[in-house]
Amino acid sequence: MAYIDDPETQRANLSFIKASMREPLLTRDHEFDLARKWREGGDERALHELVRAYTRLVVATAARFRNYGLPMGDLVQEGNVGLMQAASRFEPDREVRFSTYAAWWIRSAMQDYILRNWSIVRTGTTAAQKSLFFNLRRLRARIESLSQGGTGSGNGLTKEGREWIAGELQVDVTEVEAMEMRLSASDQSLNSPVADGSDEDWQDFLADQRPSPEEVVIGMRDSRTRSQWLAEALGELSPRERTIIQERRLREEGATLEELGRELGVSKERVRQLEHRALLKLRQSMLKRVEGFGDLLADA
Repeated sequence: MAYIDDPETQRANLSFIKASMREPLLTRDHEFDLARKWREGGDERALHELVRAYTRLVVATAARFRNYGLPMGDLVQEGNVGLMQAASRFEPDREVRFSTYAAWWIRSAMQDYILRNWSIVRTGTTAAQKSLFFNLRRLRARIESLSQGGTGSGNGLTKEGREWIAGELQVDVTEVEAMEMRLSASDQSLNSPVADGSDEDWQDFLADQRPSPEEVVIGMRDSRTRSQWLAEALGELSPRERTIIQERRLREEGATLEELGRELGVSKERVRQLEHRALLKLRQSMLKRVEGFGDLLADA
């Protein structure tokens, strides 16, 4: 269902649309001249003239997406952002009309806005999901019109219909199935009751994936034990080896071999050799304290 603006917003949108339609069209040569003035000389008047001439393209693109249930004015604003991005990147020397170049930026800006706001749950994050979101309804309607309820019925797509759409958009059938279910469902609060008159909310049936108190305590104890083992193993290294391990392995941003070489007065190749020897000593020292190597690893 399309979003319906309040009367004041409708008047503002209509005023912008009328102003866009009054802007004169640009000839190819004048368009390139304006683009060069902005790109090479930073002429803002040229930029404004170029952009205003193509706000009608923004309005036309917004009209194509008006049935996604979002305000027309917001779509136009997002499209204007895309238009400005196109103007900042346009290269007239490539001999491509600005309208052709800007159309992609305008459409992309609007599509990103729709995907961010169509649902509280992010709908499309991959290229395949975006393609499905904006094309699934059209292709499903085409199937239904051709088959008259055969391949695609009112109850949803059949296996053959999903496979055909997957082939058309070059995506996996599983992606088609997931997007079909996503588009057929609506957002629902987890705080809403599972049924009329019920005292139970949907969130009451969500499994708690966090570690249990027992697992937390065991993890803390194991972590302290491993830290103690590591401290004891580090104590068995020479001062120079311990410095290298602490600076290279136990800091968030480890020092480079060259930095440590300057600090210790040796070559970076010598630092690499000392680090390798120290790591072997640490491994042997730690393994003497456990039954198996797996005891040194924290649980995922």
